[in-house]
Amino acid sequence: MQNWLLPEYVEDILPIEALHIEVMRRQIIDLLLVHGYQQVIPPLLEYLESLLSGSGSDMDLHMFKVIDQLSGRMMGLRADMTPQVARIDAHLLNSEGITRLCYANSVLHTVPSGVTQTREPLQVGAELYGHSGLESDLEIQRIMLKCLSVAGVSKVHLDLGHVAVFRGLIKGAGISQELEAELFVVLQAKDVSTLKELCIKLQRNTRDALMLLPQLYGDRNILIDAVKQLPDYPEIRIALNELSIVEEELKPNVDKIAFDLADLRGYHYHTGMVFAAYADDCSNAIALGGRYDEIGKAFGRARPATGFSMDLRELSRLVKPQTYPSGIRAPFQKKNKELENIIEKLRSSGQIVVMDLPGQETESMDCDRQLIFHNGQWIIEEI
Repeated sequence: MQNWLLPEYVEDILPIEALHIEVMRRQIIDLLLVHGYQQVIPPLLEYLESLLSGSGSDMDLHMFKVIDQLSGRMMGLRADMTPQVARIDAHLLNSEGITRLCYANSVLHTVPSGVTQTREPLQVGAELYGHSGLESDLEIQRIMLKCLSVAGVSKVHLDLGHVAVFRGLIKGAGISQELEAELFVVLQAKDVSTLKELCIKLQRNTRDALMLLPQLYGDRNILIDAVKQLPDYPEIRIALNELSIVEEELKPNVDKIAFDLADLRGYHYHTGMVFAAYADDCSNAIALGGRYDEIGKAFGRARPATGFSMDLRELSRLVKPQTYPSGIRAPFQKKNKELENIIEKLRSSGQIVVMDLPGQETESMDCDRQLIFHNGQWIIEEI
């Protein structure tokens, strides 16, 4: 066996890309900090019940599981940081007001969520707790777009959906939980033929509305069609109005906005508006988010919450990294205080200075200049 081989969809990050990702991470975290989002660092693993709280079966399938040798309990390696941050807000911070938190760290998936995606995403995101109004949804969406901008993604296509449309139809028609679960699966897969079979025994207005959902994808005209053709339930009316307001607010900030009323991603824990950002030359969403007001209930406090996350590895593939910065080569000289002071001064100003070691025969990597002693002083010259 070749010991240097890695598992499928697991890869090393080499210096140029590693620096590129780290610069993006710092820029995004700095942006979130000046907007009032405080950084937290949850543990990589914790008890399974905590990690799966409110997230449904999808997260269970994506999670690596281990047995705790100390307690004998089942633990999981996090596949998403949102439940962890919700636990921190509900149980540790325990604030009654609005809380803004952010994070940047690795998560692990048993299988990749897309053909080109890794099983070890580097997830960065922000969560806002304690406010149920549309204003907090807009704040999160705006700051997500700012994060994409500082990362170097200029043209963004934003998809908006609202799980309350489907939930409103289910509630209004009194559909059983078993049928609701089946309808969710076929709508998520856009399987119209199976959807038609499942709707046969439903009342005509409910059947027509559910069959219409997969077709309600496109520009703002589909909101007009939805208002005309979907039942006038309060949940649906409020959801469509919120989508219309958000489209007007964000229109100047994105290249294109589309709506997908059959988008039930995260349906098991999302409770309101959901959104996904896309970029040219990338089939996968580069950022995902939405409202999830009930996830904190498992930790003793069901607080209003909305947030977003993105994978820095996926972003780094979209934005061409710059070449690794070149350094300055310095000679090795024992107890030369003048040379040591010059090197420290250069490093303090942000310059890379690589000192040769005794017996070194080859030149230091990535150095295009060198420190030499000339006419009684140390100067920098090109190599």
